[in-house]
Amino acid sequence: MTGTTLDDYTDRYARRVRGMTASEIRALFAVASRPEVVSLAGGAPYIAALPLDAVGEMLGRLGSEHGATTLQYGIGQGTLELRERICEVMTLSGIDAGCGASPEDVVVTVGGQQALDLVARLFLDPGDVVLAEGPTYVGALGVFQAAQAQVVHVPMDDEGLIPEALETAIADLARAGRRVKFLYTIPTYQNPTGVTLSEERRERVLDICERAGLLVVEDDPYGQLGFEGEAPAPLRARRRDGVFYLSTFSKTFAPGLRVGWILAPHAVRDKLVIASEAQILCPSGYAQAAVSTYLGTMPWREQLKVYREVYRERRDAMLAALADLMPADTTWTTPGGGLFVWATLPDGLDSKAMMPRAIAARVAYVPGTGFYADGAGGGNMRLNFSFPPPERIREGVRRLAGVMEQDIAMRRVFGTVGGSGTRRRQGGSDAPGPDLA
Repeated sequence: MTGTTLDDYTDRYARRVRGMTASEIRALFAVASRPEVVSLAGGAPYIAALPLDAVGEMLGRLGSEHGATTLQYGIGQGTLELRERICEVMTLSGIDAGCGASPEDVVVTVGGQQALDLVARLFLDPGDVVLAEGPTYVGALGVFQAAQAQVVHVPMDDEGLIPEALETAIADLARAGRRVKFLYTIPTYQNPTGVTLSEERRERVLDICERAGLLVVEDDPYGQLGFEGEAPAPLRARRRDGVFYLSTFSKTFAPGLRVGWILAPHAVRDKLVIASEAQILCPSGYAQAAVSTYLGTMPWREQLKVYREVYRERRDAMLAALADLMPADTTWTTPGGGLFVWATLPDGLDSKAMMPRAIAARVAYVPGTGFYADGAGGGNMRLNFSFPPPERIREGVRRLAGVMEQDIAMRRVFGTVGGSGTRRRQGGSDAPGPDLA
């Protein structure tokens, strides 16, 4: 067999494959997992904070005492027991029966990622437009691009998505004859910025989408991981029609179990189940039983408090290290919860071009370009504080600051280092825009 490319199957792939690109975060994992590298890159929760002995005993009993059911096929929507437990969890955020939350309208998914993919399968045709914050979750970008949709970013500031910019984007796309299907948003402790959409803006964003006839896809993996009081009520707690609520147990229990869910408008529930059955037949019975048993027999509310305290300490360690060590003109967000800080580099530095030098200095982060569909974000980086202990966070920031200082010094001598030097800001434009300081 002969061929002109490394992939002899190129001319056989479906057209949708052209939209598939490798995640910059996944590409970093092999390097960032080395013990000598301080990884500020991934978004891994600190699983060691769980009572692992008790969890291990619970998982063992699920196999030895209940294996005849937990290891068997199940139904596509997920077990009723877990869907009831999920509704209990959502009440902590204000999503309760009073705003239409019911086990009948919950669909269990394989993590939050399958939930995103199901929504894309149901609503996106090739060429459709998805509005999303700029920057946004890299996994969502992969789903929407694989669906052959175009992501148009809406700028953010330190209060989250800018409603006026959302209105402008909708109007511009309407004039261009483009079909916008939905707004994808992570309004609480956003990934990658850590920013939270303000109370006042939540109502305005919902009103704008309602007037424009846009669905809202609310992704809420971090809403129960707040450090400074209660987060604003989710969008789904305010409006039931046209709002899809997605969440996961990956950040509050165990990502390895891969259990998430969608709370959907009732009319869409059956289509989501059919689409899920076509993908996976049914979610794992064992994983569902593990989550149900954990929620039913262990002090999970107290465990949430443990996670909040651990992550608050590590957030504070990162903010202190950034303040003490970062070069002048570096700015960053101050997240009220979640797992991430979003940093804006001094003019002239390029986070993607700088990455090989950072790895050589044994520190890893995620370049900001991974969180934009349009190539923006070169002047930004995402830093994770949930996994490394405080002393490692400080050491990682020290190493990173050293790399940045070297690049700044080289730039003074030689001009732009390692790239074009163009800094594309949060709104996806070269023009000055709102910094997330």
